[in-house]
Amino acid sequence: MQYIRIDEINKHADEEVQIKGWVTHIRSSGKLIFIEIRDGSERVQCVVYKGDVTPEIFETADGLTIETSLMISGSVRKDTRSKLGYEIGVKSIQVVHQPKDEFPISPKEHGVAFLHEQRHLWIRSSRQVAILRIRATIVKAARDFLDRNGFILFDTPILTPTSCEGTSTLFETPYFSRSAYLTQSGQLYDEAGAMALGRVYSFGPTFRAEKSKTRRHLTEFWMVEPEAAFFDLDMDMKLAEEFVAYIVSEVLKNNTYELETLERNIVKLETIETPFPRISYDEAIDILKSTGHEVIWGDDLGGDEETVISNRYDRPVLIHRYPVECKAFYMKSDPQRSNVSLCCDMLAPEGYGEIIGGGQREDDYETLLNKIKHHKLDPEPFQWYLDLRRYGSVPHAGFGLGIERTVAWLCGLNHVRETIPFPRLMDRIHP
Repeated sequence: MQYIRIDEINKHADEEVQIKGWVTHIRSSGKLIFIEIRDGSERVQCVVYKGDVTPEIFETADGLTIETSLMISGSVRKDTRSKLGYEIGVKSIQVVHQPKDEFPISPKEHGVAFLHEQRHLWIRSSRQVAILRIRATIVKAARDFLDRNGFILFDTPILTPTSCEGTSTLFETPYFSRSAYLTQSGQLYDEAGAMALGRVYSFGPTFRAEKSKTRRHLTEFWMVEPEAAFFDLDMDMKLAEEFVAYIVSEVLKNNTYELETLERNIVKLETIETPFPRISYDEAIDILKSTGHEVIWGDDLGGDEETVISNRYDRPVLIHRYPVECKAFYMKSDPQRSNVSLCCDMLAPEGYGEIIGGGQREDDYETLLNKIKHHKLDPEPFQWYLDLRRYGSVPHAGFGLGIERTVAWLCGLNHVRETIPFPRLMDRIHP
């Protein structure tokens, strides 16, 4: 008898098959027992009819409990009520493991704190599986897009000697006779890669020790960061638009069922097409002032301000040319206006805030050295980074897309803590 994954069931109509998985739901109706089985690929209903099996098998089926692992053999038959269009008529059951205790997560409502204590079990639920599947699509789409557009995967270190996004949010760790830090971004190393390979991207975990408890923040999150030589700000923004539009299209194409499970309004996602609206920081300040927000030119935009701006558009909006003091030392100043940077942030619609931050990098040695000093950073750990401006410097640009915020937006989630298998927050590092 052939073993199959449940998502392959449509290829085996009227055949005898074996599936392996876990019990997610069970109900009895006299001579019939209905068992819903999941195997990670899909879920299917298995029907045990008393007249088709031995008394021992029927008794086994009747005694099954939630999350029992088992192997079921039977015949695949059509079922128009099923999402898959098929069910399995059971012939035999082999229990692998039956829990002694009741599964702690029941269909009733549970508090967020309880569910996160049970995160290792909660990820088995249909909602969490849907989110994680969409996350996988987003990651694959991001890599596919960059691979097809000439970008080379470039692995950057997690342990770094210094900061690239401000010293106040570094996680410090002992490193033999000195200290090292968990990376805040792979960008500085990506710049070195771009000088060697032309177009590169890193993809991996990043860490920020921000003492923030907002729905948009995690202390450990994943970023995909493309960087390209001979790129300017306009080219960078165009790449970011096409990148995000492609990711959205892939989720709509591949995750219809998951979006339905999450009750996501896909009409709002179907409008995500290029070009995206672009506004300057100056225009953003004018918008905020016109809506009654007390903002001063030079202030960075917080979550509330981003929400006000993004709610004006039905697709992501790019805000470019922030004040120099708002951005990191490596951002290039606009030659036409030295008090603003050639940078951009992309805000997702529906109040999900910044999903991309990037821009053109400072490519002049002396200017970059002065900026490092201006930000009160020790130039010594940046000598290798300054070398990139000593030897064959060129205009270059890039950005970072936060995976978790993108997942939250596309899934319509209220908090990023559901976007990653095991979230790390200020007050949570377990399980």
